[in-house]
Amino acid sequence: MEPIQLTKDDFTSNQETRWCPGCGDYSILAQMKKVLPTLGIPRENFVFVSGIGCSSRFPYYLETYGIHGIHGRAPVIASGVKLANPNLKVFVITGDGDGLSIGGNHLIHLFRRNIDITIVLFNNQIYGLTKGQYSPTSEKGKITKSSPYGSLESPFNPVQMALASGASFVARSIDRDPKHLEDTLARAAKHKGTAFVEVYQNCNIFNDGAFLSLTEPKEKKKHLLKMEHGKPFIYGENDELMLTWTGKNFKVVNKDLNENGHEILTHDENGSGPAMEFMLASLSLDAQLPTPIGIFRAVERDTYDDMMAAQMNATKKKKGEGDLKTLFTGGYTWTND
Repeated sequence: MEPIQLTKDDFTSNQETRWCPGCGDYSILAQMKKVLPTLGIPRENFVFVSGIGCSSRFPYYLETYGIHGIHGRAPVIASGVKLANPNLKVFVITGDGDGLSIGGNHLIHLFRRNIDITIVLFNNQIYGLTKGQYSPTSEKGKITKSSPYGSLESPFNPVQMALASGASFVARSIDRDPKHLEDTLARAAKHKGTAFVEVYQNCNIFNDGAFLSLTEPKEKKKHLLKMEHGKPFIYGENDELMLTWTGKNFKVVNKDLNENGHEILTHDENGSGPAMEFMLASLSLDAQLPTPIGIFRAVERDTYDDMMAAQMNATKKKKGEGDLKTLFTGGYTWTND
């Protein structure tokens, strides 16, 4: 069979893309269109499933199969699609409101089952489509239309939730770093198992500048840590800073200093263990320490869809092909006169 030759234009639908001018969603869509042709999958084998929210318009703008579901239920729909036809490449597109509020329970169980589905969560820390209410990822004290005196809730950390729930691939990227975002989406799409990517995405209408310290040229090098497998955690305006471990907590030191009592850490996305993964994820938007983006975890384990197929095949081998009529009429039945 000849290799499939597709371009990003093959994945562009005839629908007008309708997000607010300047929205970070445009960047995510653009990088996804670059990634899809590289996967070597026929276009008719892609399915994008979404819930409700600005992010959930995504399936309309791709020339693939798509389902615009109901609020929070994209993981359920996507699970059914994948299990019914394991040959499909299934994506879930969701937002911090859709995926972590009404959809939080479904997302957790998708992670733990490790169904071969790629999830992209757009995190703008606000409800955009419903005009600016605080969301599960909004910072404590956030003043919005639904919290005029400041939100009293502590925010969800999506990466920590995915790690705790057992997702086998967990990553974070940002809308204003297109190359990093493209590479991260590509890694996630090629992963066998549940892959989760949180994307910091700017809502320039209702929460503009939420990630300014990570995107502005003069600030991002001071605050943004790009994790790379097998390399130490180095960042800074001139890559002069390094994240180390004291045995109790992280500490930032000058990378050229050899300070006793500080362990030089090397990033291991394949086996650093839950403790280090959680500690790294806890650094999100911490004013004193850098915010990491990149891959927190990339491990291989059995997928639910493969195990289900094996179980079904074993049962058929033992009991033979099922018969629907026998199932309905066999066993304890009766007739009403």
